[in-house]
Formats: sequence, structure tokens, C-alpha cells
Amino acid sequence: MQEDTNTGRVVGVNGNMITVEFDTQVTQNEVAYALVEEERLKCEVIRVRGRRADLQVFENTAGLKVGNSVEFTDELLSVELGPGLLTRVFDGLQNPLNLLAEKTGFFLKRGVYLPSLDYDKEWEFTPLLKPKQKVMAGDWLGHVPEGIFKHYIMAPFDLRGDWELVSIESAGKFKLADVIAVIRNNKGEKRKITMVQNWPVKNPINAYKEKLLPTEPLITKQRIIDTFFPVAIGGTFCTPGPFGAGKTVLQHALSQYTEADVVIIAACGERAGEVVEILREFPHLEDPRTGRTLIDRSIIICNTSSMPVAAREASVYTAVTLAEYYRQMGLNSLLLADSTSRWAQALREVSGRLEEIPGEEAFPAYLESLIAGFYERAGLVRLNNKEIGSVTIGGAVSPAGGNFEEPVTQATLKVVGSFLGLSRERSDARRFPAIHPLESWSHYSGIVDTAQVDIARKVLRQGNEINQMMKVVGEEGTNISDFITYLKSEFIDYVYLQQNTFDQIDGASDKERQQYVYTKVVSVLETTFDFEDKDKARRYFLELRQVFVDWNYAAMDSDEFKRLEAAIDEKIKESRHA
Repeated sequence: MQEDTNTGRVVGVNGNMITVEFDTQVTQNEVAYALVEEERLKCEVIRVRGRRADLQVFENTAGLKVGNSVEFTDELLSVELGPGLLTRVFDGLQNPLNLLAEKTGFFLKRGVYLPSLDYDKEWEFTPLLKPKQKVMAGDWLGHVPEGIFKHYIMAPFDLRGDWELVSIESAGKFKLADVIAVIRNNKGEKRKITMVQNWPVKNPINAYKEKLLPTEPLITKQRIIDTFFPVAIGGTFCTPGPFGAGKTVLQHALSQYTEADVVIIAACGERAGEVVEILREFPHLEDPRTGRTLIDRSIIICNTSSMPVAAREASVYTAVTLAEYYRQMGLNSLLLADSTSRWAQALREVSGRLEEIPGEEAFPAYLESLIAGFYERAGLVRLNNKEIGSVTIGGAVSPAGGNFEEPVTQATLKVVGSFLGLSRERSDARRFPAIHPLESWSHYSGIVDTAQVDIARKVLRQGNEINQMMKVVGEEGTNISDFITYLKSEFIDYVYLQQNTFDQIDGASDKERQQYVYTKVVSVLETTFDFEDKDKARRYFLELRQVFVDWNYAAMDSDEFKRLEAAIDEKIKESRHA
């Protein structure tokens, strides 16, 4: 062991947290390795108290005891950023899980850490700048092909001020560790640039010119979202819901159909079965944008509930750092974190071991600020070269018993721009997506004028009130006018709010189709109907609803689409009040 190595010794072990005594200098969030015989267990400094530091261990701590040595690295918890990230499956520490499985078997061995990227592969580099040009943090120096994208090789994000490009390689094949450029500042200091750079996951990447206000709607092709509860490009949203409410299926639909360039899935503490479903489905899900598979433009961060608790926190920050990295290339990144409740539970466990004063339901008192800090890393930015990139963050929340009043959900609702509340009631009724149309909300502008959306919202609200009343007084105690309003609310629910995710056409409704169909739906809601009795009214709306549902399954502008639209127009005229 070298003399200048910063080491300490374990003086306390409490589950996944250890207390270490040291003699030199230790930094908050610094990476260290606890030594157990031949194994090196990765840790992170989470609190420094004088000559003692508390560290969370990202591995099982069995066998770790007082007196064991700990090596400090003088480096923050970081990820490797460079070509080759897409299509990969990493754990929370950015270990490639497929390579880990090849090396250690399917039961992953602790203390084994592999490079995140393939340093033997050659990439076809094309320079964009010439020597003597000025360079700032995040500037594009050149690019290599990565799937359907140009993966830009950028100036290090930690540069301060202007630098000058001393030299840059001509077009050709290079490995990740090869020096492709040299830069120099006004003090004469030089830095060699490769295709890879490390970045601390707890620090946002802010090598851009300015942050913009998200205004443009992000098209998810889910009608209830785009029309009623829109999400903005560079915005934030959350999908709280009880178990079995369809969060995973909705996540798959958003991944597949949302108009984003790069999709990053952070499986944070989810059960292994749900993660296995993602790993099995993604390589086979067709990407409607390219005709290839969705995994070609995706990254999966996999940290199941059976993995060490401390690694859940790392997985969330690793995922958002990768999303920010692709934003720096002028791409639109979509990060889906499932679920932030598991992350919060990990924070609660660590906080308890630190013996901090607990907040509500024993969560740490600073839970709200941590959740806010995570969602604040979303955003729409203008880069130095005036290109626009974005990170949109959607977090699934799993409140116990579907209780939206619990601390994690409430802390999330304070910072997100759109709330898509999943309902057990709608899920049990097989109304998917099970987003509750009366409890959900959004602060963003959608693809349909607000006044038009309010027409449907009013009918839905009145229909719900009438439905509650009918449960008490029965259908016979309801007048025909109120009954028709109730039927209209059920009509819009079945023909517009619900979608068959597994159907190629109905599962993805683009902006133009939503606007066109919604206009037709509103024409039904605004029509005054004249029925002799409730049975005829019920029969009429059932028939109209079925034609609309068939219309949803017909390709836009096809002969079948036009035929069914004509049938709908005739049906509306049939019982219209003169």
C-alpha cells in the first residue's frame, strides 16, 4: 500500500452504514472502499464529524467488522459518460449487469466492479472544430455514430472560462481512451481530452447557456394525458398509484410512444418480477419512430428491492446524470423513475442509522428538499451553440394503500408540473390508463384549447355527482336530463379517456388525431338529445359508443375511418332535439 493513500479504520458497523476513523482529510460524498479480506466494498461518505466519517456501503456488509481498513479515493461518486451507453443495462453504480453476470454468474458477487463502457471498441470520429478556436465547457468538438444519433464528444463540463483548442485529431477510428484533442487556457495550462469524462452524480450538469421555461407539450400519444393533463418538454410529472393500478404498463406505453429521443428507465427498488418484465419487453418492443427496437435508444438502470438499500439512492442520481448528458447533445431525454417511494424508503433507513431527528412517518426531515432537488434537474436548455435540449422527468410513486396524503406523494406534488393520479377504483373497473380524470391536474398547456377541455371536465364532474346520487336513490329516482348527462360522462370515459395499450392504432394517438377526434366528442357533449325514456337513451349511447370505439381502431384517413365517421355523424343526427 502506498504511503500517500488516505486510509482509515472501521470503528462501528450498523447494517449498511459504517463509521470510520481517519487521520487526513475526507470529503462529503467521497467514494471509499471497505476491505474485507480480498473484497473491496464500495462506499460513499454521507457525514463527516471531526476525525470520524459515516459511510453508506453499496454492498452486503456481512463479514465487515471493527478494525477493517477503508481506503478513501479523493473522488466523488461519479459515472462514466461517453459513447456506448445506449442499449445498456446498468446497476445503480453503473456496472454493466450483463458483463457482471458473465463474470460472476447470475448471483452477483459483491465487490466486483467493471468499466461501464467498452474501451476496446473503435469509434469513427469526425471533428467539428479546428485548432485555435475558442472552447467552453460542453462545446461540441466532434461526433461519433451511436445508433440513430450523432454522439457528440464535448469539452469537459468542469471547464471554467474560455480555452483554446491546441490540436484535434482528423477523422478516423479511435478508442475511448485515445486523446482526440488538447486544449489550453490563458494561464498556459493544458488538458488532454478523450471521448470519456467522469461526472459526479450529485452535481447537475449545467454546461449550457440558459435554462428556458417549458411551454411546448410533450406528445405521449396517450389521450388522457395530452388532452387533459399535459406534460411539457423539459417538465416534470408524477404517477402515484396503488399496486396493480397499471403503473408498469403506462410506463411501457410512455417509453414506446412519447416523442422523446432517449428513454432512461430507473428501476429503483422495484420488485424483481417487474424489472424482469422491463428487461424482457424492451429488447422486443418496436420503436415506432425508427422501426427498430426501443432498447436501441434506451438505457436501463436496474436496482431491485433485493439489492442493497444504499444503492437505490445512487441509481436515481446515476439515471438523471445520464439524461442530462444526452441533453447536452441537443436531444430530448425522458427519465422514468420507478419508484421514488423505494428511494425515499432507503433515505429513511439511512437517516435512522444516522440517528437524525425523524420527520413525518419517520422519513428524514429534509425529504422534501431532496425530492425537489431531483426534479429540479429536469429542464429545457439552450446550449452554447443555440441548440435546444431537454430532460423530462416522470416519477412513479407507490404510496401504501394508495394513500396520496403520505409524505412522499405530498412532497412530490409540491414540485411537479403535472399529477397523473392512478386510481384503484378505475383499475378494478378495467378502465386503463387508470388515471383519475377528476383528481389529476396539470400546470402545463395541452394540445387542445382549455375552454374546449373544460366542456368535457364539466360533464365528467356532473356525471360523477349524478352517479353518486343514483347509488342512493336508484336510476328511477333520477330525471331523464340528469341521466343523459351521466350517459355523456360515461361516453367520454369509454371513447376518449380509455385506450387499448396493446393495439397498434388505439395505443398511440398522435396530436392531429387527438384534436380531430376530440372535436367530434365535444359535438356529442354539446348536443341536446331527446329521448322518450331512459332505456332508449341507454341503448342509443351504447350504440354510439361502440361506433366511436371502432373508429379508434381504424387508421387515420383510411376508408374505414371515413366510413365510421359518417356513421357517427348520422347517429348524432338521429336523436338530436329539434
